[in-house]
Amino acid sequence: MSVSADPHAAATVVVGAAAATSAAVNASAGTGPVPVVRVWRPEGALEVEATIGVLRFGAGDPAYRRTRDGAYWRCSRTPRGPGTLRITVRDRAAEIEAAAWGPGADWLLGQLPALLGAEDDPAAFDPRAHPLLRDLHRHHPGLRIGRTGLVMESLVPAVLGQRVTVGEAHESWRQLLLRYGAPAPGPAPAGMRIAPAARDWVRIPSWDWHRAGVDGQRSGTVVRAARLAARLEQASAMPPDQAFARLTTVPGIGVWTAAETLQRSNGDPDAVTVGDLHLPNTVGWALAGRERSDDAVMLELLEPYRGHRYRVCRLLRTTNVRAPRHAPRYAPIDFRDR
Repeated sequence: MSVSADPHAAATVVVGAAAATSAAVNASAGTGPVPVVRVWRPEGALEVEATIGVLRFGAGDPAYRRTRDGAYWRCSRTPRGPGTLRITVRDRAAEIEAAAWGPGADWLLGQLPALLGAEDDPAAFDPRAHPLLRDLHRHHPGLRIGRTGLVMESLVPAVLGQRVTVGEAHESWRQLLLRYGAPAPGPAPAGMRIAPAARDWVRIPSWDWHRAGVDGQRSGTVVRAARLAARLEQASAMPPDQAFARLTTVPGIGVWTAAETLQRSNGDPDAVTVGDLHLPNTVGWALAGRERSDDAVMLELLEPYRGHRYRVCRLLRTTNVRAPRHAPRYAPIDFRDR
């Protein structure tokens, strides 16, 4: 890995306190408590919480933690193996220090700028026609659309979120990672776990899916996706249309799930979530003052911002703007009794 070729900013890689060559980085990663460290200086404003907070799947996500010292911890299963990443913000995000442990450490550090939105280009986004969007864009100049480069990491939580409440999906993810995930490498906070490998998702018995509150339809989709994991991971490097087509070839993965995945794995600023229960009403209320909207109305209102429709939704979620709710609350279903 040669981080000096990074076109977005100056960066260094060190092991302990000494500068390291690529060979030293690869040799040292995962061999002990000494991390591989990268210092990266982003160009322009960067709001780290607003950028990577969408990767946390619930407050109890075992793969994501923010500690009292302000550091962000993530553990991932990379193409080179499991790794733990700690991100520390310096000087109001003018400088980012990242430390990584495990076989996937060098991969995670190489991916750091993309994770923090260095590949995102909001220059073509023009919200001046709408006062609310104009103000939100001005107040959040550092909100970036980051790219993890990891498909299964975001696909499985998206599948778990199909047709259930957010809280139900978060709890299912937490239970599955605690039971079947691997310990995070390095000095990660207690309880952090790396999501199962594709072969391990396939091996989860039906009773443990049910114990985690996941019905057979969703668990079947995860298993089918896991069996095709190598092909699905290729979508992270594909253009949006091709990536969307690759994911939706799997039975059980529709437009909602594909969009939720590609927003994170590919950093797609236009992957608007169609089929969401509340998003159309939020967009309709915020952009047009409509109390009730459907997907067709939402897409019509977002059309002037094509290419950045997901960015608009992210900006709207930084506010407390919510359409009045008229429908009865959804009653969670306990699949463990079925």
